Amino acid sequence: MYGYRRIQVWLKKIHRLHINHKRVQRLMNELGIRAVIQKKKKPYYGKKETYVTSDNYLNRDFTASKPNEKWVTDITYLMFNGQKLYMSVMKDLYNNEIVAYQISRRNDLKLVVDTLKKAKKKRNVKGVLLHSDQGFQYTSRFYHNLLKKYQMKASMSRKGNCWDNACMESFFSHFKTECMYLYSFKTAEAVQDAVCKYIRFYNHQRFQKKLNNLSPYQYRTQAA
Repeated sequence: MYGYRRIQVWLKKIHRLHINHKRVQRLMNELGIRAVIQKKKKPYYGKKETYVTSDNYLNRDFTASKPNEKWVTDITYLMFNGQKLYMSVMKDLYNNEIVAYQISRRNDLKLVVDTLKKAKKKRNVKGVLLHSDQGFQYTSRFYHNLLKKYQMKASMSRKGNCWDNACMESFFSHFKTECMYLYSFKTAEAVQDAVCKYIRFYNHQRFQKKLNNLSPYQYRTQAA
């Protein structure tokens, strides 16, 4: 189980032998001794594309003065009956309204692209700042080319900093507490039906204190 550094410590503590770790490593290599614990393999997502990132233009300013000014997006997993689904969501920061969502068995580029295409059918996306993390879907060349085609601007969280997209994490927390954790789902169809009903409720009926106790839809239509 021990690698050369722990072997060095073992020799010192148990046998009182003070040996440089480089010498231990060389002797272990000569004797064919190596730790049985293997390094974890990195997940493979198919052929690698050019890695494209954007600056964090959102910069944790989770407010917007009008609809379709700033959106945030992310993916979460939905566990049911020992299985897993993935849900991609886009939210408008003006009124916290869920603009589009997509559910899939696979956490891949297609999931994100399908969500974006759904959003474009519902809203005027020209000029929208769309913020995400640096997941492999969002850093793909195809995704960025699609944003350019739609005349949208990409913004990305700093690597490994979940607080840069905290408002999206907040929605997922509410959604799972108020929907996923309350029921026991047997099928993917049951999960999809529950998600559809919850997002309709969230957008049209669930009032929010920051929206003057209006639902996202009521707040947007009242302003209009």
